Amino acid sequence: MGRGKVQLKRIENTISRQVTFSKRRTGLLKKAHEISVLCDADVALIVFSTKGKLFEYSTDSSMERILDRYEQYTVAERQLNGTNSESQENWCVEYPKLAARIEVIQRKLRNFTGEDLGPLSLRELQNLEQQLDTALKRIRTRKNQLMHESISEMHKKQKALRELNNSLAKQVKENGKMLEEEHDQVQVVGRQQQTNQGRHNSSTLMLMPPPQPPSTPSLPTSRSTRKPCSGGFQARGATDGDYEGRPRPPAAKNTHMPLWMLSPFG
Repeated sequence: MGRGKVQLKRIENTISRQVTFSKRRTGLLKKAHEISVLCDADVALIVFSTKGKLFEYSTDSSMERILDRYEQYTVAERQLNGTNSESQENWCVEYPKLAARIEVIQRKLRNFTGEDLGPLSLRELQNLEQQLDTALKRIRTRKNQLMHESISEMHKKQKALRELNNSLAKQVKENGKMLEEEHDQVQVVGRQQQTNQGRHNSSTLMLMPPPQPPSTPSLPTSRSTRKPCSGGFQARGATDGDYEGRPRPPAAKNTHMPLWMLSPFG
């Protein structure tokens, strides 16, 4: 049969109570040692008997350190609980104040937008007008400042764009000059090539034989006589007897230059 459940109540028999205390104290110390070893926990056990005798157990740490640690923890726990309770009380007191302040701020915002002006007095309306004038001056000052900054920035961008435009115009002008110089060089080279080609053609013409002029038959005159000379006619302008002992002038030569000799000088 299994062991019956022990009823938890004070043992009236003194001897039985003492025996039970001794057995359970030993088991309690054993369990404290086991939990400290198995779980690496700091354990402190203090037991006072009915007669006031002390029984204690602590881990490798001293009993005093564990008790100090326990005291610090209990003090901090009390302060935390006290703070929480005080904060809850403070929130209960502060909530109505914060709600009333929020309502005042919302009413002022409506007044600034021109709403709920009926409950306001003349002095309150004057104060509201002054506040609006002050706010309007600040807004205009800030607006003018932003406009000046924007204009200054635009001037800087305009100056930068103008400088860039000038540099691009200068570059275009330089490129135009370079193109004109290249065009002039091309024209000079073309003229030189034409001159060289003309000289080459003239030298080629000089090496060619001159063309023979066509032979034209001489017409007979009144003084000419027909002589058989290899089947042709012979023109005679004057006879030897006409000069009567004077030397005969040399025959006339052709003073005209041929066309192939005039081409290099043309």
